[in-house]
Amino acid sequence: QVQLVESGGGPVQAGDSLKLSCQASGGMFVGYVMAWFRRAPGKENEFVSAINWIDRTKEYEDSVSGRFTISRNTAKNTLYLQMNDLNPEDTAVYYCATRQRWDIVRDASGYESWGRGTQVTVSS
Repeated sequence: QVQLVESGGGPVQAGDSLKLSCQASGGMFVGYVMAWFRRAPGKENEFVSAINWIDRTKEYEDSVSGRFTISRNTAKNTLYLQMNDLNPEDTAVYYCATRQRWDIVRDASGYESWGRGTQVTVSS
């Protein structure tokens, strides 16, 4: 069973940057896909970005492309999300998730393990 713990969220001003981390432990997650989703108040889970753990193929949701960068450190079993030029629409709880298949999908139901999330609040 994979355990995922997110960190790095907090309150920031519009235009600021944050770097989220997701520490993974337990289970054989290496070789799978890891992703970031977010959930704003009153909304459904929204795909943000994902990375194939081995070949580093990446995908981004259109509204974050060019501002957010996903990366991973295999030695530390850690997933990252560098978020630049944040705006109030980025306010949400950010979750990391793992998928036990090679292909990246944007549907939250395609991911088996989830962290508890970290809150990001961007004020204007």
